[in-house]
Amino acid sequence: MSTPPTLTLPPCARAHRLDTERGGFAVHDARPDGTPVGTVLLVPGFTGSKEDFIALLAPLAAAGFRAVAVDGRGQHESLGPRDQRAYEQPELALDVLAQARAVRAPDGGPPHLLGHSLGGLISRAAALRDPTAFRSLTALSSGPAAIDPEQQHRVRMLIDALTTMSMERVWEAMRALDPAPTDAAGTTAAGSPPDAQAPEIAAFLRQRWLNTVPEQLIATGRQMLTEPDRVDELARTGLPVHVVSGAVDYAWPVPLMDAMARRLSAHRTVIEGAEHSPNAERPERTATALADFWRALD
Repeated sequence: MSTPPTLTLPPCARAHRLDTERGGFAVHDARPDGTPVGTVLLVPGFTGSKEDFIALLAPLAAAGFRAVAVDGRGQHESLGPRDQRAYEQPELALDVLAQARAVRAPDGGPPHLLGHSLGGLISRAAALRDPTAFRSLTALSSGPAAIDPEQQHRVRMLIDALTTMSMERVWEAMRALDPAPTDAAGTTAAGSPPDAQAPEIAAFLRQRWLNTVPEQLIATGRQMLTEPDRVDELARTGLPVHVVSGAVDYAWPVPLMDAMARRLSAHRTVIEGAEHSPNAERPERTATALADFWRALD
C-alpha cells in the first residue's frame, strides 16, 4: 500500500535472507554504529513489501536501533505456496514470531514490533499469541477491526478479479482505472501525482505486484474484510502500544484510531502531512516519533 520514495538502500543496511524455523524471508537489515539500543521488526501491509520501510532505515539506525524490514511469505521476494490456507492469519502470526526470534540478539531483549496496515493486524495476532516475544507493538495506520466499508468494496472487487484474471491483467486494469500511483485497492498514493513517479519506482511497483503470490492477496484481503475487534484482548496483555497514523486515512478513519488508542491506553502520534503511509510519505518525522517511543520504554 506504500510507494517507497527511493529503492536505494542506505549504507547502514543490507539485503539478505533471514533464516527462521519457518523458512527464509527476504529482509532489509539496517544496523547502527556500535551496539544497538534495541531491535525493531517491521511488517508491511497489503500489497506491500520491505521496501515500504526503506526511508525509515537510516534515521532509525542513526537513533541507535537495528531495523529489520521483512517480506512476509508470498510477498515480493519471499517465496510462498499457491495455497490460500498458507496465508491464514494464524500462519502469518507464527511467521512473525519466528522472525522475532531470529532477529533477537543472544544477550538482548525481545524486539519492538511494528506492523503497517494489514501488517498491524498480523502483528497484533502475533502479540496476542505470545506477548512476551515483543518489547512493544506499534500499529502504523492500522485500526481495531475490519477496514472502512468503502475500502471493503474495493478489496472485494480486487479479490473477485484475482480469482478470474492473471496478475498481469489485474495490474493493467488497475492502472487503466487510475494512472496515478495506487495501492492494490485503487487508491491514489498521497503526494504522488501521475507525472511525479520515477520510472524505476513505477517498474518496481509493477514487479512487486507480479512477484506477490495471488493466493496471499486473496487470503489477506479477506482478513481485512472480516477482522474482529481484538482491542480489549490486546489491552489485557499489558504490552506497551503506540498507535501512529497520518492526518488522513482511507482504510481506517483517524477518529477510529484515536478511539483505539484510548481503549489501549496507548501512546498516540499523528504525523501531519501524511496519509496512509507515514513511513514513506513523512519518514523522518515518523522515525523520530517511533524512536522517541521506544527509548521512553527503557
